[in-house]
Amino acid sequence: MGNKPTPASAVALGGVLASLAVLIMGMGSLIPGSTYLCPMICILLLQAVLKACGSRMAWAWYGAVALLSLLLSGDKEAAVLFAFLGYYPILKPRLDRRRGKWLWKALLFNGIILAAYWLMLRVLGLEELTSEFSEMGRFLQAVLLILGNAVFFLLDRLLRKL
Repeated sequence: MGNKPTPASAVALGGVLASLAVLIMGMGSLIPGSTYLCPMICILLLQAVLKACGSRMAWAWYGAVALLSLLLSGDKEAAVLFAFLGYYPILKPRLDRRRGKWLWKALLFNGIILAAYWLMLRVLGLEELTSEFSEMGRFLQAVLLILGNAVFFLLDRLLRKL
């Protein structure tokens, strides 16, 4: 038996890690402040699936976890963030080969985050998020976006190390 996983073991690994990811996303509503942590943990799990099973299985894994998180998770903000940004480990190798990769990554992250929050505020109308953002003010929203960029690039670095 070689190092390459069989299709059955790849499906089994993907299923176990997908159930763990959905559990993590579901528990996000129980732990205060985990809105941003749970999607990042699931992104790290996707990196493990990508390395062990390849990109086809990783895309299927991402789709299943994103859909189940949107349906079952109590924290809809975290579920939407994972649905919008969770595929990043699959896309990362392509971005790393481009010139100006940091610029492309920053444009991708900021575009996705702005689109995700626009969708959550304007289309889905999450009242709790709307009231939180109205109390926050523009300055703190900009600080939150800058901190989000910093955390995203730390996550990018962590994915590179893995």
